[in-house]
This record gives sequence, structure tokens and C-alpha cells, in this order.
Amino acid sequence: QLVESGGGSVQAGGSLRLSCAVSKNGDGNYWMGWFRQAPGNEREGVAGISLGGGRTYYADSMKDRFTVTRDNAKNTVYLQTNTLKPEGTGMYYCAAAFSFLGGRWSESNLYSYWGQGTQVTVS
Repeated sequence: QLVESGGGSVQAGGSLRLSCAVSKNGDGNYWMGWFRQAPGNEREGVAGISLGGGRTYYADSMKDRFTVTRDNAKNTVYLQTNTLKPEGTGMYYCAAAFSFLGGRWSESNLYSYWGQGTQVTVS
């Protein structure tokens, strides 16, 4: 089970820290991804992070403003979003995959579990 939190309404240029609490089966960690879906648009990859957190991946338009981290002791993944733009409005989802995705991190069909999302509105 994945539960996102931290969304809200901010002005352009503002920041939000999104969290994803992960309820795991067993002792293994998951590859984690963050995705965004704006109204009328397809879901797009925002960031991905490897099981231990040592490798991170970002969409080109976000890599200078967003940071993905994880705290495996707390079973939580974070997405720090800075300098938000109005086009960043949408529902943000975290997702978990069983295997190392690497360069395929943004392929949503490779993820097995999804949260319900947290809404981010930038005005």
C-alpha cells in the first residue's frame, strides 16, 4: 500500500515536499517512482529512485527543481518540488516496482503498486 501526502495549493515559485509512505510485504525494498497527471493529459514520469537511494532519475524539465530521496528506515519516499510552475499542477502519484528500472524508470507499466495520489495546484 502506498499513501501520498503533502500536496496543496501554492503560488508559482513556491515549494512543496511530497511524501509517500510504503507498506511493504517482506523485507525487500522497491524501486520507487513519482508520476504526475494533469487534467486531460497522460500520466508522465517525474522522478525515479533506486532501492537503496543511490541512483536517481528525473524528467528533463524537472531535474533542476525537483529532488527525490528515500528513507528506508521509515519506509518513506520524498519528492521535494521547488520553483513550481503553473504547468506543474496535477495529481502526483508514487509507484513501486519490484526490479531495478534504471533508464526505464518512467515507463508506468513497469510499476506494480500505485498510491491514490496527492493534488498539487500551482497558481
